[in-house]
Amino acid sequence: MPPLPTAEFTEVAGRSLHIHRLPGRSSSAQVMFLHEGLGSVDLWRSFPEEVTARTGNPGFVYSRHGNGWSTPLSESRSPRYMHDEALEVLPVVVERAGAESPILVGHSDGASIALIYAGAGHPVRGLVLIAPHVFVEPETIEAIAAIRNAFPESDLPARMARYHRDPGATFHGWADIWLSPAFRDWNIEDSLAGVHCPTLLIQGDADEYGTEAQLDAIVAGLGAPTTRVIVPGAGHSPHLSHPDLVLAPVVELITGFET
Repeated sequence: MPPLPTAEFTEVAGRSLHIHRLPGRSSSAQVMFLHEGLGSVDLWRSFPEEVTARTGNPGFVYSRHGNGWSTPLSESRSPRYMHDEALEVLPVVVERAGAESPILVGHSDGASIALIYAGAGHPVRGLVLIAPHVFVEPETIEAIAAIRNAFPESDLPARMARYHRDPGATFHGWADIWLSPAFRDWNIEDSLAGVHCPTLLIQGDADEYGTEAQLDAIVAGLGAPTTRVIVPGAGHSPHLSHPDLVLAPVVELITGFET
């Protein structure tokens, strides 16, 4: 499923990034969607459109370098890849989007990137963090190791080929760094005190890639009002498996900025 001929791209640091803009009121804060480690513009499904349709806010979705139809990875990721994205790439993307103080909706890796960005002092109106990571848990390593071991003989390469220019590079760019010994000490709890905007935390109670200890650490470390939503029966992508339970609090947070 290659991108439509009308697909839009922007170049950042010599790499082409696939972007998708969603219309909304020009007076409202832009909602920017930051995908998970194996995500892309298309793999958000209809979630960004649902959010912006219900709130009236404009939206902006993009695929990071190495994902979707953006420029594929040509080398292994560094343990600081989320910091690099948050501090070097995302500020440029925010400027290109024309979003002075966006609402960031991040999923998994995207949620961690949103926290680093906001914690560094960049202006952010609000955060929606779906299945965020702030440190490495054994459960995460076990789940990623299992999927990497099964990857060559599974149908995942074929399924990923529908959404990524180079599915093998995308998969290993994510799995290999998370499973690297150099990544075991990755921790972004030092970014939390710098976050001062309202924050919504969402996690499935059956998340195979992390536990509520991640949310506990975020609540303890944030310098901001925080709301926690646990979605019963949901795994790592509650916004896709249980959209109505996730959309309601997300819309409530965003529309609260307009009142």
